[in-house]
Amino acid sequence: MNMERELDMPEASPSAHLELMRLLERHPEYSQRQIAMALGVSLGKTHYLLKALLAKGWVKAKNFQRSDNKLGYLYMLTPNGVRQRFQLTQSFLERKEHEYEVLKGQIAQLREELRAHGERRP
Repeated sequence: MNMERELDMPEASPSAHLELMRLLERHPEYSQRQIAMALGVSLGKTHYLLKALLAKGWVKAKNFQRSDNKLGYLYMLTPNGVRQRFQLTQSFLERKEHEYEVLKGQIAQLREELRAHGERRP
């Protein structure tokens, strides 16, 4: 799922938080640089998003020793973060299903217009 437009907005959207939380569930060992690359956003935006999730208590950071003898962080969802991710997922899905139904209606209307226009041609 690529929500690059929403991730680049100045105010972090619930969709941006959801995508970050989904990534952290799969890859808690990722550095901020790896997260930024995976999400397709800047390192600064990644820091901003992580800081917001840490402040909300949805994610916690734990130090760990990397194989290259550097300290890193594990970004883990808290129990509240898991609940919030579920709620965000549910909300995102409902919004996308609604958008899908609207699009289906628009497509049907456009097809009807094309069909009607085609019938009027000499």
